[in-house]
Amino acid sequence: MFEQPPSTQEDNAESVPLAPAVPLARIGDVKAQVRVHAQAMAGLVPAERLSYLRAALDGRIVFTHGFGVEGQVIFHWICQRELDIDVVTLDTGRLFPETHALWAETERRYGRRIRAIYPEHVAVETLVDRQGIDGIYESKENRLACCDVRKVGPLERALAGNQAWITGARADQTDVRRAAGMLGYEKSRGLIKFNPLFDWTREQVLAAVEAERIPVNALHAKGFASIGCAPCTRALAPGEPERHGRWWWENAQSRECGLHLPRPARRRVAG
Repeated sequence: MFEQPPSTQEDNAESVPLAPAVPLARIGDVKAQVRVHAQAMAGLVPAERLSYLRAALDGRIVFTHGFGVEGQVIFHWICQRELDIDVVTLDTGRLFPETHALWAETERRYGRRIRAIYPEHVAVETLVDRQGIDGIYESKENRLACCDVRKVGPLERALAGNQAWITGARADQTDVRRAAGMLGYEKSRGLIKFNPLFDWTREQVLAAVEAERIPVNALHAKGFASIGCAPCTRALAPGEPERHGRWWWENAQSRECGLHLPRPARRRVAG
């Protein structure tokens, strides 16, 4: 039998603010209603924001978990508050062994499965046949093609049928994430995108990890901050921004794989 998470003061459901009963049925209404909800959530702590959103929406909500510290904190709150939110992870086939170990440890700790979404095997086989197993280092085009097949394509399947999408993005990570805001309507995908940790710093996230005794990736202790696929992630040098460990061989502006870009803006690669 799986172990249950330790109880904390946040287990008190009476402290969770309820969302106003505002239907989000028509697309024409969504943008205005999103603004109302964003204003209401601005004064809440991130855990309360998750409860608020779940109460405000009638449709399905999915959280895409990448097993970073932000994702672990959000997953902790989802389990702690027993929120009806689907949790999935995109297993690209090139994750670190430490990430898989954390995945297993997290499922044991919280007694809940985290659903895996895998790339289409034909697309991966075609990609590797065309550019080789490590063709990502040869050009940015190759790297984007790999991200598209292994991450962005599976994301579209993970998001299908959902009304809202939760991520662990923070404003201080990249300009793209700052521009997204805490809550917005992503027209290209036809859903609400929610970043509950938008206005938190990494230090605040790590403080929550310590306070709640949340398991994290062993690579963080070795200098890794943002952890993705093994070939695309390295430890940081002292003083480097946390995203600089990703796709380090490219220019300083290349710190996104396409997951957080609007659907039409990303590069589609033929399988």
